[in-house]
Amino acid sequence: MDNMAYTHSRVTDERQERRRSRGHRWRKETVELAAVFAAVAAADLVANVVVHGHDGPVLLVASAAAMLATALFRGWLAHRHPHGPPGPAAPPGGDAMTPAAPAEEPTVLWRLRTSVSDAPGSLARVCTALAGLRVNIVSMQAHPLPEHTVDEFIVRAPAALSRTELAAAVAAGGGWDIWTDRADAHELVDVPRQVLALATRTALDAAELPVALRQLFGRTAIRQYPGRGDGTQAGLEGHLMRLPLPGGDLLELSRPHLPFTPTEFARARALVELDTVLGPRVPAVAARIDHLDGAALTVRRATPEDKPAALAMHARCSAESLRRRYHGPVKDADRYLDHLLDHRHGQTLAVETADGRLVALAHLMWDDEGAEIALLVEDAWQRRGLGVDLVRRMAALALEAGVRTVYAVTTAANTGLVSTMRRLSAPLDYQVEDGTLVITAHLAEATEKLPAPWPAR
Repeated sequence: MDNMAYTHSRVTDERQERRRSRGHRWRKETVELAAVFAAVAAADLVANVVVHGHDGPVLLVASAAAMLATALFRGWLAHRHPHGPPGPAAPPGGDAMTPAAPAEEPTVLWRLRTSVSDAPGSLARVCTALAGLRVNIVSMQAHPLPEHTVDEFIVRAPAALSRTELAAAVAAGGGWDIWTDRADAHELVDVPRQVLALATRTALDAAELPVALRQLFGRTAIRQYPGRGDGTQAGLEGHLMRLPLPGGDLLELSRPHLPFTPTEFARARALVELDTVLGPRVPAVAARIDHLDGAALTVRRATPEDKPAALAMHARCSAESLRRRYHGPVKDADRYLDHLLDHRHGQTLAVETADGRLVALAHLMWDDEGAEIALLVEDAWQRRGLGVDLVRRMAALALEAGVRTVYAVTTAANTGLVSTMRRLSAPLDYQVEDGTLVITAHLAEATEKLPAPWPAR
């Protein structure tokens, strides 16, 4: 749809250019036709003189001699005065020096969005303004609206060019409602290919839907409301997008810094419809954990069918372990499982023994721009390295989903979780308020590469 709108604008410009040049073209063709008739008449006159005149042979010999003399003179003149600009002066005793190539200017990537009038030449004026600042347009897509068009660019600009200068150039080219943000190399993908890749990930794993929507729309807050997806609230309202989910839930996307367009709403609805058609699905992945005191354990993705085993594990955990994990009364721990085992809220890892008992649950829950890590290990299995293994796996899953920061919420006295987060070898931020500790790990800056969460297949 974006390409059709872009092509329509270009076709309109070409048609108007053809109308302006049509009058000039017929005059040019008339002059060329008159020149052809004059040349034919001259050739006929020369032929009559040569064939029927008394001095015809003499005239032919004289013409050939004149042409030969002219050719010899032009060759001599070109040898004496060669064309082209003079080269650089040669140093004493050496050849002319080749001028040094200019040093490559450092550049950065920007994501740029602006509104432009729906008129021929409006996009060309914006492009000309960017070219004046040596800004190269890497990719472009158009979002047609009833009264104007929203154009989105990925541009490569000189590193010395500021955000203010970039926006000012777009405004001088006729744009308004200008938004800019730094981009990275991962965004250098054409939109159809990006949407297909995200659709593939969503088709393989229902937990990828929120991640796919966030990667498609940038910094977007995504919230799911149970029992509110009856269709009456679905739609698009500027900075807010609502989409009904199967089972009666409502998915709400908000992006305060940039309003959504109808084109983006159509893409989001297509992903949600794909998720609805495919139904619940969790990839059948598993890995062995065989380094814990010789015990044979298996870690895999959890499903809602694991709720009875998870309730049994709760019953074997101490009240203190449940309180540190769920931050509330122990009696409320069981009611959280329905939410945590729902694949649409994130990914849950379960660790089970050879006889099928669950001994640990780890949750990776998608948030606005990051993901929350939560962990519960049965008391009998604590301090045996199981928590470190699960946290590293969840961090690797977050990076695979394009999430670069993860955080854990616990009490200030939970030194075990603090020690576990440090094992990620990533910079950590600590925020303490009213006895609650939030530890944020910046995975993109980790000094050690995280291992793959699952063995290669």
